This record gives sequence, C-alpha cells and structure tokens, in this order.
Amino acid sequence: MKYIFDNDLHIHSKLSFCSKDPEQTPERILEYAKQNNLKTVCITDHFWDELVEGASQGYKSYNYTYISSSKPLPQADGIEFLFGCETDLNKYLTLGISKERFDLFDFIIVSITHFHMMGFTLFDNEAESAQGRADAWIRRLDALLDMDLPFYKIGLAHLTTPLISPKRDKDIYRKILELLPAFELERLFNKAAQLGVGIELNYGDMSFEEEDAEFVLKPYRIAKKCGCKFYLGSDAHHPDVFYNAKAVFERAINLLELTEEDKFFVCGRSMHGL
Repeated sequence: MKYIFDNDLHIHSKLSFCSKDPEQTPERILEYAKQNNLKTVCITDHFWDELVEGASQGYKSYNYTYISSSKPLPQADGIEFLFGCETDLNKYLTLGISKERFDLFDFIIVSITHFHMMGFTLFDNEAESAQGRADAWIRRLDALLDMDLPFYKIGLAHLTTPLISPKRDKDIYRKILELLPAFELERLFNKAAQLGVGIELNYGDMSFEEEDAEFVLKPYRIAKKCGCKFYLGSDAHHPDVFYNAKAVFERAINLLELTEEDKFFVCGRSMHGL
C-alpha cells in the first residue's frame, strides 16, 4: 500500500527564532492537521538544553522552560499532537540535549546540516570547500549514530537541505551532495536502519526542480534500500507552508515509491505493531 500522507513531525511555532510569527500557534498547527486528515503532528521548536555546554549565542535562550511554554498542546479526536524539539550538533560533536531531558519529549529531531551557522557547526577548514562540507556531513552523522540515544524517538532532520552550501549556492549544493560517497551512505544508513532512527523527508529539501531530482534523492534511495523508515516534516515556520505541504510530500512519496512499510512511527510503534 502506498505511503499515506498522515504525519508531519517537524513543525515550528512562533517560539522558534526562525519563526516568531504570531500566527504560527499550536492552534493553527492543529487546524492544519484537521484540514489534511493527519493522524500525528509534532511541534519541534529549536532547543539547546541549559544543562549542556556549547550552545551558540542564538541558542542560549532556547532552553526547556522557554520552549515548553507552548504546553499544554491543544488536542482533537483522531489526532496525536506530540511535544518535541529540534536540537543541534555543534562542531565539537556536542549534542544539545542531556540524557536527563529525553523523557520530557515525545520526539526529538536532530540537525547535522545547519552549515549556515558555520562557526557553530563547522570548523573553518570544513567550511572552505565542497569537499570539506561533504566530509563534515559524513563525520557529523557518523558521530551522532554512535551516540547512546533513544533512537526509537529520534529523527534526522533535512539531510539534503540547501543550507549545507554557502549562501544556498545551487552549484556548490549539488557538488556537496555529489561528493557524498555511495559506500559511505550505505554504511551510515545501514547503521541508521539498525538503530531505528527516523529519516525525514523535509518540505524544503523535497521542493527541488525536476532536473535536480537525481542527486537530491540519491541519499533517500540508498536509505530506503538499507531499510530505513521515513517520516514527513514541513519544517513550517509560517502557516503559508501548510497550503503546499501535501503536494510536495505526495511528489516525494511517488518519486521514492514509498509504501506504508517504509513509514517511521514514533516510539517504535511500527516495530511493536501499535
């Protein structure tokens, strides 16, 4: 059976520094879920645990007290509205959440690809070239997958985001993705599949032009071959993304030929038949 668009597990609210849109509220997110017959949505505001050293200047105020002010989340019959977060991995491979905090979240997405925050996520020598950025992509994902984490409720955010290239330069972006070796992708995604971590199909990543489909989709095709499971993430910062989300996701589902067998369920529901 074809993969059904019934989840969106990466959504920001007005609390995120990249949003601050007064219309991007939990209530508006729930309305989006109702309009699209979604079964599961998750609010994932940016977060850096105050118990963890190494936050960027911008992250320092995005602690648990701040992002949990969105709770209690509104609810509706037939819709599971999860409380999550999006955290980062800095250039020293420090993850922005402590073990003490994991149980406070239903779902945690981690970005290894915020390369626009160069001094925070990349060393200078990594940022200087497409090869350096491709190597950093591999290094960072490898390190994350080697951590002792509750991968059954963790997702890997926007792995092919244009943010990996300086100033979103399309030529460099394409070069970086082309420089990701297939054998390394297979190694990493085999590990990811064994751990049970979710692979995100991100609205921004999937909004590519037709001529770019081959190199953008390569990592996801390999991930599927390795047995990884996928979830959808609009990464919405403003309500306007909600209007186009279904079309973008349906296109990605069709191009990757995803079925319900390829779907990631938070907290291991797919593995336990729940």
